[in-house]
Amino acid sequence: MELPLVVGVDGSEPSMRATDWAADEAALRGVPLRLVHASLWERYEGTSLAQDLAEPAEQVMAEDIVRAAARRARTRHPDLEVSAEILPEEPESALVREGQYASLLVLGTRGRSGIAELLLGSVSLTVAAYAPCPVVVLRGSHDNQAVPGTRGRMVVGVGDAPQESAAVRFAYEEARRRGVPLEAVRAWRCPVCEAVGEPDDPHGVQSAEEKSAETLKAALADAPEGLELHPRTVEGPAHKVLLGASYDADLLVVGSRRSPGALGLQLGRVAHSVLHHAACPVVVVPQPM
Repeated sequence: MELPLVVGVDGSEPSMRATDWAADEAALRGVPLRLVHASLWERYEGTSLAQDLAEPAEQVMAEDIVRAAARRARTRHPDLEVSAEILPEEPESALVREGQYASLLVLGTRGRSGIAELLLGSVSLTVAAYAPCPVVVLRGSHDNQAVPGTRGRMVVGVGDAPQESAAVRFAYEEARRRGVPLEAVRAWRCPVCEAVGEPDDPHGVQSAEEKSAETLKAALADAPEGLELHPRTVEGPAHKVLLGASYDADLLVVGSRRSPGALGLQLGRVAHSVLHHAACPVVVVPQPM
């Protein structure tokens, strides 16, 4: 049985756009769409509607949210199998758990906090850091790019340990599914001389660039036949290079190393940066260490 695609909904405009994107993606993949609303917010705010209907506030608001989201998804794709779940708990823990049984988790940038959606919400950041499946965060919704197929290309970032990269394998599959070219980007840094005032070593620069190209070539050695693949090495910090590439992409794929038992958000600087600032939707693919 195919694992469903899960989308977190909370009634906010970013989550409704995420529902649209997730419905399109589920239809493309041929898998069911599962809507999940998880929140304790209604226990503390918004009781007027519940008083009118003589029902608990959290039940009224949650049911209204998932009903609207399900209607939106079915209108977009009438043949799509859609289910919904209301979970009266913290959304971070609920969605991370949902990731154990999902092919993909889709989230908007922010919820109902009222803070500008250009910033990433704590729920999206936490779920991207801990979920066991790939997580899509709908960056780019502020400039109406959070829809599939507008650019006709995907980008994947290739890091320092690309062998057996889960992010690269995911990117291969997604590019083939969409029928679009895949740009594989490897950032490299120019070596810095230790001696103050000494000019840069041109041979050192060439060596660093060649090493980067070799690493990228090795990472893409198992690329599937028929995939239009564009390897590219770029000098500069990895997060800035990928942010620049995101402006012309439909989807940006990055890996996130996961170490069992480690504390804190396991995202890394690059994934953390693109989740906050990319101009297109971002997929974070967990990579076991």
